[in-house]
Amino acid sequence: MTLMMLAVVAASAAAAPFLPWPDPASWPYVVASAVIHTGYNLSLVRTYAAGELGETYPISRGSSPVLVALGAAAFAGEGIGILAATGIALVSGGILSLALRGRRVRAGVLPAALTTGVLIGAYTVVDGIGVRLAGNSLAYANSMFLLWGLTTPVLFLVMRRRPPAYTPRQTATALAGGIVSILAYGIVIWAMQYDAMGVVSALRETSVVHAAVIGRVFLGETLTARRIASCAAIAAGAACLAV
Repeated sequence: MTLMMLAVVAASAAAAPFLPWPDPASWPYVVASAVIHTGYNLSLVRTYAAGELGETYPISRGSSPVLVALGAAAFAGEGIGILAATGIALVSGGILSLALRGRRVRAGVLPAALTTGVLIGAYTVVDGIGVRLAGNSLAYANSMFLLWGLTTPVLFLVMRRRPPAYTPRQTATALAGGIVSILAYGIVIWAMQYDAMGVVSALRETSVVHAAVIGRVFLGETLTARRIASCAAIAAGAACLAV
């Protein structure tokens, strides 16, 4: 996580001289988002320590689109139509069902995963409001990434009290992950300038379908009937959102 954030800082600092400042009205949202993102990083580490990835990831990611839609309605006065609401429900339900896999979720996993989902929803709504005040999505996103990238490594180093040790391969993977995270979430921030936050959030989470297909094609993972049904619900939800 520390190396990923250092990559985020380096890329954001390199881009900063070529971008304008976001409008001052958006600065409180830049700061709030960076703080929430840092809390999200901590929560994510604890969530993955509490349970398996296949159990925790769908809960965290599946709960966030509904939370974003509710938060956007409460704090930004954003309304969505029945079809879009149906799409969000299908996407969230499909993702959440991936965590069940015919068994009950362990008690310790649910609070940790839902906390992460709440933080995802919180920073998404904050960024959705902030980018609309910023006047420039690139300027807003880069400022937030720079501040977030500075706070997280410091916090992790304070908690660990010593720099983490990485192999060269781990270093390369972490640095690449930092760059990919900038590009991926930067697109989300840009999209929230123009469309409803809940819709953008739900479409963002449909990536779990891509992961299932990649796992089947390239890793030989089994696609059970339950998993196919979950992916079908997510795809149907995406279709509703695209109309």
